[in-house]
Formats: sequence, structure tokens, C-alpha cells
Amino acid sequence: MWGIQRSRYADCNGSEASEEAEIVVNIGGVKQVLYGEVLNRYPDTRLAELVDWSSQSCEEISSLCDDYDPETGEYYFDRDPEAFKCIIELYYYGEIHMKKGICPICFMKEMEFWKIDSDFLDECCKSHLKEVEDELGEIAERVRTILVDREGDPSAGGWQRFQISVWRLMEKPESSLPAHVIAIVSFIFILISSVVMCVGTIPELQVQDSDGNLTEHPTLEVIETVCICWFTVEYLLRLISSPNQIKFFFSFMNIIDFMAIMPFFVVLILTSIGAGVMELANVQQAVQALRIMRIARIFKLARHSSGLQTLTSALKSSLKELGLLLMYMGVGVFLFSALGYTMEQNHPDTLFTSIPQSFWWAVITMTTVGYGDVYPKTTLGRCNAAISFLCGVIAIALPIHPIINNFVLFYNKQQVLDTAAKHEIELMALRTGEAEASPGDHKHICGAAGWDKSMSTCHSDTYIPLPKDGRGGNC
Repeated sequence: MWGIQRSRYADCNGSEASEEAEIVVNIGGVKQVLYGEVLNRYPDTRLAELVDWSSQSCEEISSLCDDYDPETGEYYFDRDPEAFKCIIELYYYGEIHMKKGICPICFMKEMEFWKIDSDFLDECCKSHLKEVEDELGEIAERVRTILVDREGDPSAGGWQRFQISVWRLMEKPESSLPAHVIAIVSFIFILISSVVMCVGTIPELQVQDSDGNLTEHPTLEVIETVCICWFTVEYLLRLISSPNQIKFFFSFMNIIDFMAIMPFFVVLILTSIGAGVMELANVQQAVQALRIMRIARIFKLARHSSGLQTLTSALKSSLKELGLLLMYMGVGVFLFSALGYTMEQNHPDTLFTSIPQSFWWAVITMTTVGYGDVYPKTTLGRCNAAISFLCGVIAIALPIHPIINNFVLFYNKQQVLDTAAKHEIELMALRTGEAEASPGDHKHICGAAGWDKSMSTCHSDTYIPLPKDGRGGNC
């Protein structure tokens, strides 16, 4: 039997302590003696009701507990004894602290059983509970997305069903085999287009036009045109089938897709206008700049790589650390470039002609690149350089660990959420199979519409209510 010693909570008057009612409870096989004065501090709770009902009949007392022994006066509760250790803290300390290792959702059910409001939970435990609820919400959203991808939305009309089908085909590779094939083909086109862009700059593979200027080989231009046609059709289909076209158009990844195909059509329009326009120097520079923008296609790989998406999320969450890095580097560059100029300006062969010109030297020194085009020639200047690259190493190393830690946390969280969502789908399938196999009039429960009904009727502690949005897709 465990418990807190009575002497810590009894009144100083010994006669009052002896006359106090004792309540013996058995929580999951663990016995504890509680005292009426302590329990009455919170009269609306279930334990406090035991004090008032101790003189009632066994049938009435049984409504408060799972079983009651009138001979020993012992109340039996089929509850978690570890969670009860936390529950009993309320009567002595005025708040509840959830111990490590207890499921927050299950613990809230324990508090509900003992008729204790969640406001008595410690602030640190409330934040932990909020994190768990957010994770369960994400799992529920993933479950709904998987169900909608598999079976569609039965309430959608003809055009909406077509939109959803095309959206799943172009945006959800895991929804079907054709969608998986399209994702692989798109990935191959991205690689081919990037390789063609690089190979087209090799002089040996270029040809001369009528004016004697080197241009891309016609074969490479044909391959480029085919790739652009694929990217254009893919972009238009995703735009048409998107649940929210405005959100789709201003999404970062979709802006990348637009920038990847836009230069081709702009150059095509300028070329078709006429040779006179193309002879203008400004137009030629614009065309070259648009061709360089084709490098944006490499970012399309992030659409098919969960690792790159996780890296992007980790960098977004590490903006504070990146800002500190830029601030440290900015202060160091300004300081050491000014010192370098001051120490080197009197040398006859100095390479530090001004402080702004010394910024370049400070950057490549603090980042330990050291091209060697600018270097100090005096003893003081070299000492300044040594201190600068040591400070640069420290400044760069400090925020690296938080950034890597954020990446690991995001990646592990995504893996856990994906696994949990798949397990919930498998669990629902098992329960649906058991309902079909059991005698009686049981109907098959399928899709997102039957999720809440099938899961809530099983009285599971892990029941996850799904969001009401039936589309289940993001732009």
C-alpha cells in the first residue's frame, strides 16, 4: 500500500485528526487510505462524494465505484494506479502534474472520470497536451486524406469528382498506380530538362546560326520543347483541378513551376515577333536572363522529395538561428574589414584600397574559403586575419546544431505521423472486418464518412475525430 503520510496533512489538533473519516480505496490492485478532510477540499470530485455517501446502501455506493466491500469498507476502482498518483496530488498541492510516460489523452480521461476539471492541470502539462492534440489532429487529417484518395467524396458532383480525380492523379502519387507512374515520369522530365540545360552550354555541342553566333544544338532544342510541353500540361491540369486556384497560384512551389516554363514562351514570343526586335541589345540581354531562369526547374524536385520538403520546413523553423548567423557574420565582416584596411593601408603594395573593398576579403576569410586574391602583407594584418577566421568558425558553428536538430525533429515527426495514419487505417479495416463477421445486421462502413461512426462506437482511447473538410487535399 502506498500513500502520503497522514502526519503531513492532519490538523495540529490530535482529537480532530482521530475523529476524521478514513476512506480506503483500491485503485487497480493498489490500496490507499485517504482522509475526508483532505478530500472535501474539492467537494465536486468523485473522491469527495465517497465521504458523503459512505453511510448509504451498497447499491447506491456502487454507482460511484466499480465494487464495494462492506466488511472492510474498501472501494474498488478499475483505473490506472500510476495516473491516480497524479490525481491525488490535487488534494494536497492544489494542482496536478502529469508524470512522464503517461499518455496525455488517457490521462485526461482519468481526470474526467474522477470529475476533476482540466484547469487544475499544471501549465507545462497543458502545453504538452496541446502538442499531443495537434499531432492527433494532423494524423486525423492524413487519415481523411488517405480515405478520400482511396474512395473519393460520395457527396461531390460530376465536375467535382472529375477535379478530385485529376488532382489525385497529378498531386497524390500514393493514391494509385497511374498517379505513381505520372510522378516518376515528371521526375524524369525534370532531370532531362536540367541535364539538357547544362549540356547546351558546352561550346563543342553548339552550332552556329546565320549570323555566326553559337546557339544550342537543334536536337537539344527539341528535347527542351518536349519537356516544356510536359511541364505546361502538368501545370494547367493541376491548376484546373485545384480546390483553390488563388491559393494554388500563389503557392511557393507553384510559383517555381510557373517560372520554369515562363521563359520558354517569352523567348518564343520575342523570336516570333521578328529579327528586328531580337537585334536590340536590351532584348538580347532579357532573353539571356530568361534562359538562365530555367535553373528554377531543379527546385521542382522538391515536389517529389520528402527530404527536401522536410529541409525547407526545418529552415523555416530556424529563421531565428539563421538571423543570428547573419548578424554575427555582418558584425564580424564590418569589424575585421575595417581593421584590415587600417593595418594594411600604409603598405606600398597593399591590396586593401578601401573598407568596402575589404568586405570581400573578410567574407572569404571568416567562411574559411580563402581564394587568395586578397591577402594581408603586414604582421598586424596577418594577426587580424587569424583572429577573423577563428571568429568565423565559431560564428558559423554556433547555429548549426539547432538547425540540424530541427531537421531531425521534423523528419522524425513526419515519419511518425505517416506511420500512425497508416496504422489507424489498418485498425479501421480490422474493426470493419470484425463488424462484418459478427452476427446481426451490420453494414459495411467505408470511407471518411464512416470513420467517426466506426471509431467512436468501439470506445477506443485512441479515437481521433476527423476534420469536417471533405476534400482532404492541399493546394
